[in-house]
Amino acid sequence: MFRIVLKYGVIAGLVVGAALLGVSMAYGGQPPPDWGMAAGFASMLVALSAVFVGIKHQRDTAGGGVIRFWPAFGLGLAISLVASLIYVAAWELSLVLIDNDFAAMFAGQMVERAKEKGLSGEALAAAVQQAREFEAMYRNPLLRMPMTFVEIFPVGMLVSLVSALVLRNPRVLPARA
Repeated sequence: MFRIVLKYGVIAGLVVGAALLGVSMAYGGQPPPDWGMAAGFASMLVALSAVFVGIKHQRDTAGGGVIRFWPAFGLGLAISLVASLIYVAAWELSLVLIDNDFAAMFAGQMVERAKEKGLSGEALAAAVQQAREFEAMYRNPLLRMPMTFVEIFPVGMLVSLVSALVLRNPRVLPARA
């Protein structure tokens, strides 16, 4: 089972990591337009389809066409964990390759959004202070890496849950003879 976790986790991680690196390099570290978040989550779903394939592979080979929910869910979580760790590594690599101050740029965008909303005076000062706190926090890799991990791992949990629920039924995509 360890080989399945590693194989499908690395596949998912490389797919989502390549998408992340590609977009980061294409936009020079600037967040892409409004569609960027949707495209990011879509790439996560595409990459994490490896969870479904990994669980099905385990069910069809080692399980003789049958797998219970909890083992399937656990396998999916393990694959998601590996993919998420590779995603974090890809983000850290993109921060190095882009070589711009992402934390300052993002904090600046937070202030700009507050101004666009029409905030002024004390409310704007609070938004500026919040942006500064975010910038300081994001510069710490021990805080940044878990934040990055939490971007993808809940998606992996959801994919694992759905995959385990679907694949526990041996009549769904049965093993070929």
